[in-house]
Amino acid sequence: MTGRFSIERIEARILDIPTIRPHKLSFGTINHQSPVIVQLWLADGATGFGEAATIGGPSWNEESPESILHAVNAYLAPVLLGQDGGGFGAALARMDAACKGNAFAKSAVEMALIDAVARSLNLPAWQLLGGKRHQSLPLAWTLASGDVGRDLEEAQLRLEQRRHRIFKMKIGARTPEQDVAHVAQIARGLAGRATLTVDVNQAWDGPTARRYLPQLIDAGVSLIEQPVAKWNVEALKTLSATLGDRASIMADETVCTLQDAMALTRAQASHVFSLKVAKHGGLLRTRQVAAVAEAADIGWYGGTMLETSIGSAASAHVFSTLGPQHHGCELFGPQLLVDDIVTERMPIRDFELQLPDGPGFGVEVDRAQLERFDRARAGLTPVHIDFGQRAGTP
Repeated sequence: MTGRFSIERIEARILDIPTIRPHKLSFGTINHQSPVIVQLWLADGATGFGEAATIGGPSWNEESPESILHAVNAYLAPVLLGQDGGGFGAALARMDAACKGNAFAKSAVEMALIDAVARSLNLPAWQLLGGKRHQSLPLAWTLASGDVGRDLEEAQLRLEQRRHRIFKMKIGARTPEQDVAHVAQIARGLAGRATLTVDVNQAWDGPTARRYLPQLIDAGVSLIEQPVAKWNVEALKTLSATLGDRASIMADETVCTLQDAMALTRAQASHVFSLKVAKHGGLLRTRQVAAVAEAADIGWYGGTMLETSIGSAASAHVFSTLGPQHHGCELFGPQLLVDDIVTERMPIRDFELQLPDGPGFGVEVDRAQLERFDRARAGLTPVHIDFGQRAGTP
């Protein structure tokens, strides 16, 4: 097929970028981030970029940087070359037919395609996604060093800089008693100055969550993300029913597909959906999941997979088009990396991320930075999550 939006070339690469500090989660510690960057060219010369980042590779879900790269190169790119890139839904259907699952890989390709078409039209991507409803969103920062003093120092600096006054704590790596004590110390240090949320990352079972979540709420926590395993919808339902008047339960790993969103809605098992473009399989499908939430009077939260500014800007564009019942966003990924791959990051003013206007996703890629962190060109070896830094380890 010929035409200005005909897809001429698709390339993918893995980057390895160190983080500014260890980022501790319930399942391990991250010291590097390895996003897959997809670049797509249209016949009219327009170029777009997409990104799929995983948190800890296959320790978070089934996909890894290596599997994403392979899916893009071996299955997704071949079925799109020569096709009309202006039909986003048709492109998704072709990818679905060629490769089951692999939501992260499909997301990166769709992202690059939307960026390229928007740039070809000299439009911000949000104009192709339903129109902008938010100019900015409150921006959260995650406190995940595992050290009370360091976490409070981090939080104090972010408050002074007027960058963040919503702080999320990653817990679940230590015993529940240790986690509650840690959160309580942070809460006392931030009392009256910030909002505190926690992410348990599926670390607890139902009885543990029922016992210890009230203690976290008493300490000052207002939003609790994925306290139990993703399959444990019944426990989420019970927690939502019993704790809902005191704090909100947010589903993350439990809500990936549109069908997940429908199942959670029917079960009344969540007050908030954590939206992440990669896990939903792209920008269009993120809007579909958000539409289910809006119809069911469920709030949304703009989540992150610790992307660079490419994926973060793409997420910001789709989040800007969503409804008013939100809990802010946490598109802080670029700030956690030692360096970025764009010439200028999205601005943060008065505790809010200013959502970009474009063209495309509104950020310009620094090609030298792409080369600097490119795993293949730099001769780097895969970087794996550190599973040694768990409860009781320094």
